[in-house]
Amino acid sequence: MTKSRDQSLVDRCLNGDRQALETLVREYQHPLYNAAYRILGNPEDAADATQAAFLKAIENLDRYDSNYKLFSWMYRIAVNEALNQLKRKKNQQPLDDRAVDDNPGPDEQVEAGNLSREIQDGLMALTDSYRTVIVLRHFADFSYRQISDVLEIPEKTVKSRLYSARQLMKERLLAHGVTV
Repeated sequence: MTKSRDQSLVDRCLNGDRQALETLVREYQHPLYNAAYRILGNPEDAADATQAAFLKAIENLDRYDSNYKLFSWMYRIAVNEALNQLKRKKNQQPLDDRAVDDNPGPDEQVEAGNLSREIQDGLMALTDSYRTVIVLRHFADFSYRQISDVLEIPEKTVKSRLYSARQLMKERLLAHGVTV
């Protein structure tokens, strides 16, 4: 969308135009969900984060600065919501305190042969900051500048994190027998 179209859509939403709101959801739902899914690794959690992000965006639509792209603004909200949800989940205690064997058995090794699953597992093993830059760069096709804007960090930090995250992913994939 162009900035003028973004502002028009925002203005219409602020004036109670339900069709404009439906357009906003229809255009951004899929990319926001994908980002949340890549960060959280769970479809239900990603759907919850996406819904919460839309609610926050709509509640704060009057704060949107038209100097920025609406998509970047909403994407930042979705990423932050997914990261917040991830932090909340980490603070929860599991119901079952039994130790879980992390070593996969033969059946799990066959299933783990799926490249997509290995990549998702690798993403989930990364820290939040590394996972986020990988998701934004490689799954959302954001430029370094866009990532810098969304995460509100310098471009050099984006590049550094991305390099480190790629190296960690490469090591993990090689360790699991996936050729890079």
